Amino acid sequence: MIEYAIKTTKLTKWFGEQIGVDSVNMNVPSGKIYGLLGRNGAGKTTIMRMLLNLASPTSGEISLLGEDYHKKTKDVYHRIGSMIETPGFYENLTGKENLEIFARLRGQHKKNSVQNALEIVGLEKETKKTFGHYSLGMKQRLGIAAAIMHEPEMLILDEPTNGLDPLGIQEMRKYLEILCSEKGVTILISSHILSEIEQIADIIGVMHEGRLIEEVAMQELLDRNRQYLEFVVSDENKACLLLEQNFAITDYSVHENGSIRIYSNFEMSSTFNRCFVENDISISKIDVSKEKLETYFSHLIGGGGLG
Repeated sequence: MIEYAIKTTKLTKWFGEQIGVDSVNMNVPSGKIYGLLGRNGAGKTTIMRMLLNLASPTSGEISLLGEDYHKKTKDVYHRIGSMIETPGFYENLTGKENLEIFARLRGQHKKNSVQNALEIVGLEKETKKTFGHYSLGMKQRLGIAAAIMHEPEMLILDEPTNGLDPLGIQEMRKYLEILCSEKGVTILISSHILSEIEQIADIIGVMHEGRLIEEVAMQELLDRNRQYLEFVVSDENKACLLLEQNFAITDYSVHENGSIRIYSNFEMSSTFNRCFVENDISISKIDVSKEKLETYFSHLIGGGGLG
């Protein structure tokens, strides 16, 4: 298996005098879920459109599934499923009829591919309702069905949970996780909602004003922002020595103004406190804290959050 299903090098897109994507180096590992996160207008959709050859880069390189997308365009895109915004379907046809047209146009599908795709997204019982009478959430689900019915090696999905209710979002997330873990499908998914990406992504890329300003494993982010027990003490060196000698605590960090953060054994806070006091260390603060990822990303992109 190739190391990266998607790799871009200095990918750039200008719109007249305005830059939409600014020299982006993106690395999407094969068989992983990559969450592209950023405010609306950050450049996420433009990147996806360039990956899918729906927009031409001003400069830079793109590799998809180990291939230069310029050289084997047709072969590569047969192996990719995508949904950018709401797909164009015929208003007067049912979901099944629309997918059957898609299947004939693509020319590569198994006998039951349409029915299987409808079942996966929960639209198999909507046999008579036409697309024009679908809710926004149903339209999104049909778009996902169109993207997956040819069993692609990679999915590129732009804001796929738009219009879905909480149960629909949960079901979509579960299905995408199964696709990735059981079938090895690489998934690039964009969103401006941190909580959605946080629950599904293995890797996160953060877009801001056309630039990719962070690309990091989700587990590393969680480790950075994990819960801790904080003591603010008069003598942090002595307090750390006591933690190590008396309790074999080594998973801690020291911060300015006498702050010590302990990342385990929260239930022992009163024991730690008593030990410090008995050893003539005064304590001005005890707290159990957790820096929220929202706060981290807000600082990263200059405040205001992602929504």
